[in-house]
Amino acid sequence: MSDLIVPVILAGGQGTRLWPVSRTARPKQFLPLTGASSLYQDTLRRASDGAIYTAPIVLTNADYRFLAAEQALEAGVALEAILLEPSARNTAAAIAAAAAFAAARFGEDAVLHVLPSDHAVDADQGYFETVRAGAKAARAGKLVTFGIVPTAPETGYGYIEAGDPIDGGPVLQVARFIEKPDRARAEELVAAGGYSWNSGMFMLGTKAFLAECAALAPDTLAAAKASVDRAVADLDFIRLDAETFATAPNISVDYAIFEKTSRAAVLPVTFAWSDLGSWDAVWKASDQDSDGNATVGPVTLSDTKNSFVLSERAHVAVEGLDDIAIIASEDAIYVGKLSQAQKVGAMVKRLKAEPQTVALTEIHRTAYRPWGGYTSVLSGERFQVKRLFVKPGKKLSLQKHHHRSEHWIVVRGAAEVTIDGTVTALSENQSIYLPLGCVHRLANPGKIMLELIEVQTGSYLGEDDIIRIEDEFGRA
Repeated sequence: MSDLIVPVILAGGQGTRLWPVSRTARPKQFLPLTGASSLYQDTLRRASDGAIYTAPIVLTNADYRFLAAEQALEAGVALEAILLEPSARNTAAAIAAAAAFAAARFGEDAVLHVLPSDHAVDADQGYFETVRAGAKAARAGKLVTFGIVPTAPETGYGYIEAGDPIDGGPVLQVARFIEKPDRARAEELVAAGGYSWNSGMFMLGTKAFLAECAALAPDTLAAAKASVDRAVADLDFIRLDAETFATAPNISVDYAIFEKTSRAAVLPVTFAWSDLGSWDAVWKASDQDSDGNATVGPVTLSDTKNSFVLSERAHVAVEGLDDIAIIASEDAIYVGKLSQAQKVGAMVKRLKAEPQTVALTEIHRTAYRPWGGYTSVLSGERFQVKRLFVKPGKKLSLQKHHHRSEHWIVVRGAAEVTIDGTVTALSENQSIYLPLGCVHRLANPGKIMLELIEVQTGSYLGEDDIIRIEDEFGRA
């Protein structure tokens, strides 16, 4: 094994604290919240310097596998592997599985840089200096966590108390971990100095980490190693074994390892960082105008200050408000005080408790697929209208429906439609009818995005009325 560091990108989270934009079907790591690229893509690029890193290992769940692969391709970052977690067992099992996989692929001398995929980080020169310092300590057997030097008495983060320096360097022993404090306690910690926020970023020697797992979390290690040993390839993905992975305790790596091990070390860092855990955190990480406002999308402000307004479609005009958060997705709008943005989580719990609103916390009006996606435009009794978009060179599965027929109208690009073995080429303003029960497929043979309007009619219009006969994405 060379001195290169193996990046491990954790991309399986299903966070809803940034509702209504972030939802179970498309969580915040895959959203462009602070720029043109998604947070996941920013993380990949940060860990793609070939002079420092190997190709990244990504851990995500099966529902996000195509998003993770497609966004990596768009970012121009080649991946070592995408490991699919068959169930959510928290970070201890995920990192243990990644360490077992890396040990088999690179050897036990490999050093892992574990990175959440949904954080905003300013990767300046100082950032990469800390990466090298952390790797040096990890090669010496320390399990290093990156601690962010506090800039305010935040109550949303856990804190780390630093002990004595290790070998006179910037890496320090961990004296103790502190749970998320209340406001008064946070103010005391920041004023005292010597404390840092627990960022969830780690630098781990594979051999040392696996040894500590064996000693402190043997059930986690056994489940993780078995899931890797029994993993199977699925197209460009590696599926961890579901039965063995599910036996891992649902516990974070902090509780399972870091709060128990004598190898724990902290590297205090000062580069700009945010976990973007709430809309006020996104506001702080965004460019603001002279009145302290940050906006995304079609927004007009008048006599408004210290606010964050995001719109995915409708034009939002705001007059005479202060400290306001307005988040307008395609099908839901959140309005509240920006300074109380942590309450979004409680709002999501209320929505989940009601049958008529639970879907708003889980799915978007726009659903993304490996070939493109679709947006629900209008629905009623026995009919539904969708906008389909298909990427150049992609095609949907060969399929049929038992309960619905469809009309397709091309509004942009070129389509190739197969119906019961007959292939028809369509261009803009042309349409075709797909009768109930026909075997059909849609493809985009062109160089630009194909967009069409789909009108469904029938007795049942659910997405589960799809019988896939053939599929290039392994879903048949």
